[in-house]
Amino acid sequence: MDMAYLRAHPQHLPTFLTHQRIRETPVGRSVRRLTLDDGTSLFAKTLPASFAASSVAAPSVAASSVDASSVAAYFAAEAAGLDWLRSADAVPIPEVIAALPDLLVTTWIESGTPTPKAAEDFGRGLAALHRSGADTLGAAWPGYIGPLPLDNTPSEGPWGTWFGNRRLLPYLRISADRGALPAGDVTLIEQMINTLVGYAQSTAPARIHGDLWPGNLMWGADGRCWLVDPAAQGGHRETDLATLAMFGGVPHQDRILAAYREAWPLDDGWADRVALHQLHLLLAHTAAFGAGYRDQVRAAAEKAGRFLAGLR
Repeated sequence: MDMAYLRAHPQHLPTFLTHQRIRETPVGRSVRRLTLDDGTSLFAKTLPASFAASSVAAPSVAASSVDASSVAAYFAAEAAGLDWLRSADAVPIPEVIAALPDLLVTTWIESGTPTPKAAEDFGRGLAALHRSGADTLGAAWPGYIGPLPLDNTPSEGPWGTWFGNRRLLPYLRISADRGALPAGDVTLIEQMINTLVGYAQSTAPARIHGDLWPGNLMWGADGRCWLVDPAAQGGHRETDLATLAMFGGVPHQDRILAAYREAWPLDDGWADRVALHQLHLLLAHTAAFGAGYRDQVRAAAEKAGRFLAGLR
């Protein structure tokens, strides 16, 4: 099998793998490097067993295990998001080669070293990606944030109401149901959400990655910075920038932000809203993985609450 054949017949890939007609090299948990007859390398992933145990469930109920239809929906959502982001032609995005019910295959990105130039190019590209826009908040396909379903039902907003009801409240409920957050934290965040739904910041939907923590940014050997593993959606551009700073941030973060702001200046007070935007991903972590992220959720909620209180 060469690349031309695979592009024309992606559905044949499982058969070739079963009969060991393609060289496979494990490179991580549930991740393999495929090498075709023409020497082309591809990135292939399945879902790890821990994913099945960690909670794909309807956002309003406690987490449960993954069935085959959930796995297929997860890969379909990732493929749709990659294609949508890539169509903006703004920042490097892997090409989807095959999106099968239990396997996602994309172009292979050779790992490289972070450089200031790659960071600056990425900052400008991320601004262009955001500026390419979205028709609505949400997306045209059902989404996922990590192992959890993400309600992408298209919405006209306003953004504060949408973010509170679609991006915070569902994961607060799951976190509470599984005992990952104590009652006091839940009450604090509920009060903050009630204030947020009246926050009418005017912003057109941006085309965002949606899960842009530092691990989903890949520095390539080609001297470019790539986006991987999206929860792509129409949203607020500050969400991507805020989550990019989480968990220690990314190399050359100051260069990325400076280049971004040069290409598209940020609105006044954006730094005061960072914790608010980070709260979505943090609540998704307590919902999916438990109380280990409780302190970070509480700290972000308190900061976000102070920002919203200052608007009254």
